[in-house]
Amino acid sequence: MGDGEEHPTPSHLTIVQLIPNMLTIAAICAGLSAIRFGIEGNYVLAVQLILAACVLDGLDGRLARLLNSDSKMGAELDSLADFVNFGVAPALVIYFWALQDLRGIAWITVLIYAICCVVRLARFNVTAKSDTPEDKDTAGAYFTGIPSPAGALLAMLPMFLSFAFADAPLLPDVVICLHLILVGWAMIARFPVWSFKTAKISRNNVKFFLVGFAVLGSAVLIYAWITLVVLCVAYLIVVFWSILSHRISEDRKGH
Repeated sequence: MGDGEEHPTPSHLTIVQLIPNMLTIAAICAGLSAIRFGIEGNYVLAVQLILAACVLDGLDGRLARLLNSDSKMGAELDSLADFVNFGVAPALVIYFWALQDLRGIAWITVLIYAICCVVRLARFNVTAKSDTPEDKDTAGAYFTGIPSPAGALLAMLPMFLSFAFADAPLLPDVVICLHLILVGWAMIARFPVWSFKTAKISRNNVKFFLVGFAVLGSAVLIYAWITLVVLCVAYLIVVFWSILSHRISEDRKGH
């Protein structure tokens, strides 16, 4: 085939190449099922399904690149899945869990959070396709604003606290509404957030990292809700550290 000729698009795909899209579809099913169980009052299962969607979201894209089966359709499907799983499902589950008594105010809060999530995803898609370097996240090391999966986890922090300390009273409904709005704002804000994707582990420290990961995995299985609370707090510390370090770096450049 000559150099000027286009390579034909394969007419068949292997099952292995479809696994990333299958994981994305499974994540959408988990998110939609979370809404159903939230309506039925099974809030623990609803949250667990959203957590499962987070795990599947972390796997599908990386697996697509590993199998060299990433496509425009897969990218769009992944973005739509993120909106359902991290924009719609968490907000509705939280609404059914604690906010129904506030009615109109609570529903406005749900809408604000969901709209912030979809705006964040739209902005990410635009910058990912941009050819202008300054439009992209800083050298790939930072996100602009909190990513939607992290936003979903932070939005459900009041639920994690309630599940971890069963005898503790719920936070006031107004506080939960304000928390949800704040998380929504953090997703569309322009501050930099360090991306774990760029983290590198030296060979000498790999063994310690793996042991730590095993301990973390065990903690999630045994003390799931307390561990998730700790992870959310740790992530907030990372966010504040990212903002502070970025501002210090900018100040040094200015001088």
